[in-house]
Amino acid sequence: MKAISLLGSTGSIGTQTLDIVAQQPDEFRIVGLAAGRNVTLLAQQIRQFRPAIVALCEADLLPELKAAIADLDPQPTLVVGEAGVIEVARWDAADVVVTGIVGCAGLLPTIAAIEAGKDIALANKETLIAGAPVVLPLVQKHGVKLLPADSEHSAIFQCLQGVPDGGLRRILLTASGGAFRDLPVEQLAHVTIADALKHPNWSMGRKITIDSATLMNKGLEVIEAHYLFGVDYDQIEIVIHPQSIIHSLIELQDTSVLAQLGWADMRLPLLYALSYPERIATSWEPLDLVKAGTLTFREPDHQKYPCMQLAYEAGRVGGCMPAVLNAANEQAVALFLDEKIHFLDLPRLIERVCDRYQSHNRLDPSLDDIIAADHWARQEVLAASQAPTLMISSR
Repeated sequence: MKAISLLGSTGSIGTQTLDIVAQQPDEFRIVGLAAGRNVTLLAQQIRQFRPAIVALCEADLLPELKAAIADLDPQPTLVVGEAGVIEVARWDAADVVVTGIVGCAGLLPTIAAIEAGKDIALANKETLIAGAPVVLPLVQKHGVKLLPADSEHSAIFQCLQGVPDGGLRRILLTASGGAFRDLPVEQLAHVTIADALKHPNWSMGRKITIDSATLMNKGLEVIEAHYLFGVDYDQIEIVIHPQSIIHSLIELQDTSVLAQLGWADMRLPLLYALSYPERIATSWEPLDLVKAGTLTFREPDHQKYPCMQLAYEAGRVGGCMPAVLNAANEQAVALFLDEKIHFLDLPRLIERVCDRYQSHNRLDPSLDDIIAADHWARQEVLAASQAPTLMISSR
């Protein structure tokens, strides 16, 4: 039985991970939970899974959580803030840590877990996008497994099982196209936050759903694939696949193409990351190709999705630039969700910040360099957003 520490337990990744644990009580148990502000749901999770340690990111909510679980015996150890999340990540009893925290906030806890010798079920893209120059050497040093838990990279990882060294020619990352895949580019000037949050296939958090609408999520996945699988950016392509049945493909040197298929269900890649190298039987609905029907593909529209090219460029530059891209995107998306900028302002802000960072980039960064670059990029986005002449739209 694998013992799991779960970071981001009340988010989309977290709740689906707990669904797996509830369905597979002989395979997995929860020893640690870390969550943000949803005290009600966290208290329910504590009651059901009885973790030994629980972290609450917001210290001011600790009295509310204590009151909600006051009758439990034994009580879990309660910790708060970033230090608390790190403590959950490196908890002695954990075998594997699921990194479901959104954004760069997941970087330091993931590093702590790796240094503590924990295998990582990686559901936090930013760990590699921003931190790969530091994270990958630590993974090698401590001999832990870094297992992709998102659908696209899990698909690639599954397809690569049994492929000999040198056998891979190309990676094909599939993208749903997000909320605006069928909207003419001319109409993007009129879209709202509510429009951008209407993902046609997946149920995800607000930030990642906006990233899907801009296709920045796919650009970030290109960078992550580069680091996870050691392939050049010229060997990674994006293809729009509206049905989200094929989760990604690989092309081998002899032109054979392997694909991983399944319903749009995040539990599948999460389960594989937790059970690897085993395959565990489930009662989930199997894929019915007849029911799935026609599968279609098309080239992404670069005019509609400029964030893709920004990600490729940042990845090729390397060093701290992917961290700057990621942080600028996080901050810009937060401004958009707060109705302070328009949807079309997102790529313009991100490009401006990356351009300004070019002369400061460090190609062999330390963790402190990465954290500093992340902070700088966020401040630059906030500053640039206050200059109306820089924006595409009036606010």
